[in-house]
Amino acid sequence: MNNQSRRDFLLKTGYVLGGLALSTFVPGVSNGLISSALAADLADPLAPKQPHFPGKVKSVIWLHQHGAPSTLDLYDYKPTLVKLVGQDVPRSFLNGIKTSTQGGLGKLYASNRTWKQYGQSGAWFSDLVPNLAQHADNINFIKSSVTVGATHDISILKLNSGGLNPGRPTLGAWIHYALGSANPDLPAYIVLYNGKKEPTGGAINWSAGFLPAVYQGTAFRSGKSPILHLERPELMAAAQQQDSLGLLKQLNQLEGQAYPTDTELQARIRAYELAERMQVSAPEAVDLTKESDATKALYGLNDELTKEYGTNLLRARRLVERGVRFIQVVSGPVDVDGDERDWDAHTKLEENHGKHAKIVDKPIAGLLTDLKALGLLDSTLVVWTSEFGRTSWGESGSGRDHNPWGYTQWLAGGGVNAGTTYGATDDIGLQVADKSQAVDTYDLHATVLNLMGLDHLKLVYKYQGRSERPTVVYGKVIKELIA
Repeated sequence: MNNQSRRDFLLKTGYVLGGLALSTFVPGVSNGLISSALAADLADPLAPKQPHFPGKVKSVIWLHQHGAPSTLDLYDYKPTLVKLVGQDVPRSFLNGIKTSTQGGLGKLYASNRTWKQYGQSGAWFSDLVPNLAQHADNINFIKSSVTVGATHDISILKLNSGGLNPGRPTLGAWIHYALGSANPDLPAYIVLYNGKKEPTGGAINWSAGFLPAVYQGTAFRSGKSPILHLERPELMAAAQQQDSLGLLKQLNQLEGQAYPTDTELQARIRAYELAERMQVSAPEAVDLTKESDATKALYGLNDELTKEYGTNLLRARRLVERGVRFIQVVSGPVDVDGDERDWDAHTKLEENHGKHAKIVDKPIAGLLTDLKALGLLDSTLVVWTSEFGRTSWGESGSGRDHNPWGYTQWLAGGGVNAGTTYGATDDIGLQVADKSQAVDTYDLHATVLNLMGLDHLKLVYKYQGRSERPTVVYGKVIKELIA
């Protein structure tokens, strides 16, 4: 054995032994061996994968109403609350809950809303959402939603990842991991938000957690260039860029041979490759110039109040057309008497919800109309959700406190039991009336995964010696929500 071959032998052997030692601590590696699934992921983590069973939908549009709207003032009509307004909360409605929320226990409060029933389903809508009301028979209401915690940071984290602490993958990351990408030129998990800053918690809301980093969400900004630094520098020719990226890829691959289970490095290699392709695909995907004036008006792009949120929803529809699996759209803040606020209306609920409802009502209704007209609603799941609801009692005389005990969310699109309502809150809309019908975040996640063709009990990833799944150790599919 000559010196060169001896060095090669020792070097390669060292890598193997080092890899075996390191594998004890590497996610997805068991007994010092890389699983076939992990090996496939390392070879091409974005490749399309088969679901556990045929899914009813191909894409999810996750509409997070940031700050927690009062669904008592949107969808959950309570004549008893109106009748008892101004009185103390009857003790019978407080059984089993703690009332030590931010503002304490106040008097029962009802905003100045007009209510009507719509569609063959007879669903109730307030005058805040007249456009959404026209879709009563397309919507599957969940009026028995519950969660844990009554602070935004914790409850938003739980809404997106199922965890109460940072570090767990978000629902979009799990779907990306399980199904791969249906379009090699775009991320499979994209986040859109309006406003000048990121939502509460920032990128934690679309994190891959302990999954390989390649599965995290990609945030798209407003404007023609959705991703920072994606465009080729003005003074660089295409051939120069190709040469630079080629050299960078070779260097990263050499490093990757030494550390084959370094998911951050693998994600970086894939990110550069995807970024090059997205220089063309991403701007085209969000370019609305080819959309008709009628379509733009449908989403409210002809009104300054609805234009930004409507643009995000029209982009979401275009992303669905291009095979993006999970689009997370987060509603942003608005000016309420000089204060930039999201839906979090501890005071001035009338002013706050009046503006926010106008911003989202027409665009969301337009999205449902457009998806249906294009034949996409059958293969797309739209989820209207928030971190929690708001209390039946008032706060500061004109607002509502946080309510994790009973609130409304809804589904629309492929596979859902449209035109129906599941569960209910009590007569004042404070907590779930029948606890056996309570729908926790984990149950919502399990149901969404089921509609994508994924069994939340079988979707696992080995991390620190434990088989982790999206719903932690909880969750059940709510079969009544599925057609």
